[in-house]
Amino acid sequence: MHILITGANGQLGRALVQALAPRHRITAWSRQEGDISQPGIAQQVAALAPDLLINAAAWTHVDQAEEAPDPVYAVNGLGPGYLAEGCAACGAAMVQISSNEVFPGEPGRFYREYDLLQPGGVYARSKAAGEQAARQRLDRLYIVRVAWLFGPGGHNFPRKIVAAADRHGALQVVADEVGNPTYAPDVAEALAQLIETGRYGVYHLVNQGRASRLELAREILARTGRGHVPVTPISLEQWPRAVQPPRHAVLVNQAAAALGIQLRPWQEAIADYARSEDFSASE
Repeated sequence: MHILITGANGQLGRALVQALAPRHRITAWSRQEGDISQPGIAQQVAALAPDLLINAAAWTHVDQAEEAPDPVYAVNGLGPGYLAEGCAACGAAMVQISSNEVFPGEPGRFYREYDLLQPGGVYARSKAAGEQAARQRLDRLYIVRVAWLFGPGGHNFPRKIVAAADRHGALQVVADEVGNPTYAPDVAEALAQLIETGRYGVYHLVNQGRASRLELAREILARTGRGHVPVTPISLEQWPRAVQPPRHAVLVNQAAAALGIQLRPWQEAIADYARSEDFSASE
């Protein structure tokens, strides 16, 4: 299978290239090769004529999105529609990567693939718009929602926690924001299985279990030999941001699990990540 991966320089894009290259012919586009915010990307995709396109490109700076909504919507909202248009023109299937933030995150709620979207801030609304834009143009579509993504080479929460611990020697971490810590290489492996099924639809590919930001921080600190660093729990309200994230946008993997596709517990993924090159230089 010839697979085109957009956003190939991101932490998920790199994991996808690594997981899929041994089994498929891969074309990897960064923004330089293919800017998905431009309508002309549809013609580029159609001319390449891959069998499958995986869109891992996204604007992910959630707080900055509130200040500059237009470029966010161009990438996250319009871009998937352009890509789906190109796929429709050449007969390709598509995977659109989306986010747990399309849900409101009501405390006590667990969100399944069929639940109604209620996005909050600009970033969340743009990701929901991207899902809709791709759906409108393409039937052969997988929508794959992930949450709290981390992986080698990425600017992610675990790396920020370790850097802050080394810099300050003590931390304050939010205890009442809960989600699914999800390892990019595990998502890539799950996607490799999913695309072989030909069962298009909506999927939640997240590592098993849930955690608060506080629990995740303590786990990565312990796994990287920093368990002695004091961590003080605080509330979301005590950590002011441009937009409040969903408090409890915990995804349930029901659809993929029914196909036998299940990601391992997030604690096991953190243990693997802690042994990666992201942390070897600072140990």
